Amino acid sequence: MNTPARRTATLALLLLVALPAFAREAAIPQQPIAVQMYTLRNAGSLDQQLKIVHDAGVGAVETVGTQNVSAVELKQLLDRYSIRAISSHVQLAELRRDLDGVVAFNRSIGNTMLVVPYLDAKDRPTDAAGWTALGQELGRIAKQVRAKGMHLAYHNHDFELVAFNGRTGLELLFAAAGPDLQSELDLAWVARAGLDPAVMLGKFRGRLFAVHAKDNAPTGQAEDEGGFAAVGQGVLDWRTILPAAAAAGVRWYIVEHDQPRDPAKVIQTGADYLREHLYPHAPASAPR
Repeated sequence: MNTPARRTATLALLLLVALPAFAREAAIPQQPIAVQMYTLRNAGSLDQQLKIVHDAGVGAVETVGTQNVSAVELKQLLDRYSIRAISSHVQLAELRRDLDGVVAFNRSIGNTMLVVPYLDAKDRPTDAAGWTALGQELGRIAKQVRAKGMHLAYHNHDFELVAFNGRTGLELLFAAAGPDLQSELDLAWVARAGLDPAVMLGKFRGRLFAVHAKDNAPTGQAEDEGGFAAVGQGVLDWRTILPAAAAAGVRWYIVEHDQPRDPAKVIQTGADYLREHLYPHAPASAPR
């Protein structure tokens, strides 16, 4: 007979059996690893792209604009795979044109970080005064979005790293912007500009929302992939970079590759490398 007492005893036994598994999972620190969705732009439908992220054991993404879908559809797909949007790349022209619309869309999907990802040639300053003026503009936008419960960051390539009297355009931009603007430092592009990523991380200490974690292939290799490589598979010195990133207060490590031949493999390789080196004692694969 299935009495109440027997049902209670059975439930208690099941809970006792399950507790060790729960305890093991709870002991694993939440991993500050995300994927930049630009890496997956040629990897099928948006649903298929997010499944790749999920299957790599990653629970966060940085979106590219609206991902060409409505906020409702994007949120449904993110929820389907238990993925959160931690940031979104939004072109400067869009921020200038429709800041309220950008904020509303991102609020709907649960994101609070907007990132200026790239400057068109016409928007790129050519002298120190220009970088200072752009920084002042971004500082004003950062204050506006902060008043709306959001934050603003800036993502670099190599053209911001030209020096003017000993200071790079990127440093001039941030000095003029003030404390509301945060940095998303792309480490591969820093290295391509001939600078040391670990040193650059120290210059932005306390203002680093995230780094773009990607690697550069040895000279002459992976030319069909823009010369980029999966994290840990190229020439960047991650054993120096990762401690420097932690010391600088980096909050997220966002796996990216500009021209991947095999996007799923690049993401899995990069995420596994970061899990191993950020948490040496954690399992090689994240809990699903």
